[in-house]
Amino acid sequence: MQWYESLPDWFTQPFITIGHTPISFAWLVQIAGIIVLAWWVAKKVEHGLQHVADRMVDKNDPGSSAGAYAFSRVARYFVWVFATIIGLSWLGFDLTNLAILGGAIGVGLGIGLQGFFGNLFAGVVILFERSVKVGDFVDLQSGVMGRVSEISMRYTRITTNDSVDMFVPNSELTGGRVINWSYGNHIRRIHVPFGVAYGSDKELVREAGIAAARSVDGTIFDAGRIPEVWLAGFGDSSLDFELVVWVSRELLLSPSRTQAKYLWALETELAERGLQIPFPQRDIHLKTGALRIDGPGAPGSIRVQED
Repeated sequence: MQWYESLPDWFTQPFITIGHTPISFAWLVQIAGIIVLAWWVAKKVEHGLQHVADRMVDKNDPGSSAGAYAFSRVARYFVWVFATIIGLSWLGFDLTNLAILGGAIGVGLGIGLQGFFGNLFAGVVILFERSVKVGDFVDLQSGVMGRVSEISMRYTRITTNDSVDMFVPNSELTGGRVINWSYGNHIRRIHVPFGVAYGSDKELVREAGIAAARSVDGTIFDAGRIPEVWLAGFGDSSLDFELVVWVSRELLLSPSRTQAKYLWALETELAERGLQIPFPQRDIHLKTGALRIDGPGAPGSIRVQED
């Protein structure tokens, strides 16, 4: 005797037949239980594989850790689908009926869930392609910037440097512009703009910039990767320079903090050398005569005389 035979007839009696399989509410409850159980088993399998991988991979090789993560995540999806199919077969569901069921509701799913399936396949592409991996620091076209914390079926979780988790659809990573600051070589060059007053000694500015770079931990001083100071342009009130430095991975993963560190050091070094950081200035030329000021509370006319 099956467990649901003591339940009301409306719960156990089939209300539709798909192919040769009668469908009832009790049958649907069993299906739901199998899917939940399959998902739980798949999650446990993923955690087990990740635990084994954490003990075997090289901690100094981010690529091996990302590969282990991708393998465990794909294994989770495979186990879930495989266990669900086995459960359907055990309940007597003819899997050939899936084609009939798919033909009946395929149009509705295609319209209502096209975004879901698009993100699902985009997530699989990300895991296999590995252009973006867990632990990478990315800058997306939408303006989201942070470390990749999780690549799920539908979304990628990105944690900003302010510890804010942002859930980005996977399709944005495959269809939009993505800057991966952690891809390949972990050394990058950044530009820190600053300005000094007109008439400043350019050599002193260069000296101050190099000294500022040396004072920040994480600045690279290898052959061919030494800090430089470029004259980038002539502004309205200042000579515009750029401090161009190669930085390590630690500085790379916190761009705003890194920018602030170099600007702090630049202000210190410029002040020690008597170099001024300008503010906007305007020259006003007044002719001799009466200047009348109108409006509420205006004092009337003011006589301006040449010196």
